[in-house]
Amino acid sequence: MSDFFKSSSPSSSLPEMAAKKEAVMNGVRSEIALASAQELINKTNEKCFAKCVTKPGSALSSSEETCLSRCLERYMEAFNMISKTYTARLSREREQRQLAQI
Repeated sequence: MSDFFKSSSPSSSLPEMAAKKEAVMNGVRSEIALASAQELINKTNEKCFAKCVTKPGSALSSSEETCLSRCLERYMEAFNMISKTYTARLSREREQRQLAQI
């Protein structure tokens, strides 16, 4: 990756630089997605634990297990719905920008 930041030599072409830039951007996007997923998991665990486990002990009761399972399912359903909606919105906006450029 250190080659990416060096000044371009006569042998490196514009398409090669664009490909390197795209590879770096894809890596950054992947890291952001991973960090977001980890944050979601941590947040849902904290919120659901606080809601469902009222008296922490050495083991979970069956009602606590059920509550945790349902709580996590609800968070994941909401996250998936929001993700789909957001992705659709971004896609529509990208299409509108492309049409405006024509």
